[in-house]
Amino acid sequence: MFEYELHQLRSAELIKEAERFRLARSARTQAKARRAERRGRQEDSQDAERPVSAGRIRRRRAARTA
Repeated sequence: MFEYELHQLRSAELIKEAERFRLARSARTQAKARRAERRGRQEDSQDAERPVSAGRIRRRRAARTA
């Protein structure tokens, strides 16, 4: 009877752990979706304000010797 009770306890622990894992995974995917949505909105608003150059840093060239 003792082994059966241990099995029941372990089974209940595993079920709780699986539920916590599912909740954590769900929260991660929701957060990821919110970040992607926010990033998309930021990119849309920045498109009008973005300079013509594609964000490349322009450096002055050193004078070339002849």
